[in-house]
Amino acid sequence: MSSEQKIDDGMPKHSNKLMYIIIVILALGIIGLSIKFLSVTEEVRELRAEKEAQRIELQKQVDSLLNEHERIKKEYGELSDSLAVKDSIIQANAKEIKKLLNTKWEYYKVKKKLARLQIVAQTYVRQMDSLYRVNKALTEENFKIKEEIKIEKQKNKQLSIIKEKLKEKVDKATILHAYNLKAVPVHLRGGKKERPTDKVKRVDRIKVCFTVGKNDIVEHGKKILYIRIARPDKKILVRSRTKKYSFNYKGNTLQYSIKKEIDYKGESVDVCVRYTKRPSEELQPGLYHVDIFEGNNNIGHTTFTLK
Repeated sequence: MSSEQKIDDGMPKHSNKLMYIIIVILALGIIGLSIKFLSVTEEVRELRAEKEAQRIELQKQVDSLLNEHERIKKEYGELSDSLAVKDSIIQANAKEIKKLLNTKWEYYKVKKKLARLQIVAQTYVRQMDSLYRVNKALTEENFKIKEEIKIEKQKNKQLSIIKEKLKEKVDKATILHAYNLKAVPVHLRGGKKERPTDKVKRVDRIKVCFTVGKNDIVEHGKKILYIRIARPDKKILVRSRTKKYSFNYKGNTLQYSIKKEIDYKGESVDVCVRYTKRPSEELQPGLYHVDIFEGNNNIGHTTFTLK
């Protein structure tokens, strides 16, 4: 073999063959590594995607739990204030889980915390429901008691009305009554004989006669009757304007024209009394009113007219 042939490519032929083999092996190694790298990269991408999906799912669960918790609080209204401590625990745990989800997080650690939070939330619901049932029972019992009190008040009111009516009947039954009441102006003929008259200038006396009716309920004993004779101008005919000729009627001091005491024993009593006009006393033409009083009761009334 010539020297030119030996250095044709700068090295022997068997060396070239070895080089080719090494290059092929290296190329195959690189290809293999590239495939492996691409495979690992795809796995990492898939793991990240799976991890993000898990994070989103956990986030949804936390949001769903909080939304349900707020709905329950709103549904139970002021009653939820009684579980404020447990509510703060739920809020704090939810906040911690959200913080973990927004940073580097461990799926199983978050999952475990979320499971505990769900248990706390379920306990909250059960306690709230229990409180609601107790409160409802108390409300119904309170309503029942109020209705019973209302019914009792109505009964008491009706009894009071009946009692008051009975009292009125008893009070009326214990009042004396005067009937056949007549007031007659008279003129004295010859200074003694009475003669009825309606002439204002001829009147010397006013004769008042009546009957005090029978009453088995009124207490027996002395009864004082006061007779008031009022002129047309409403002034009372009296023997004197002093307190001697006055009496008390329902807290007021009234003057009277005639005073008569009777011994009442439950039977009817006929009474006649006379008012003698004073010499200086002037009468007026018109309508006169005569009233009879016993205690705090006006027991009779009549009128007469003078011309």
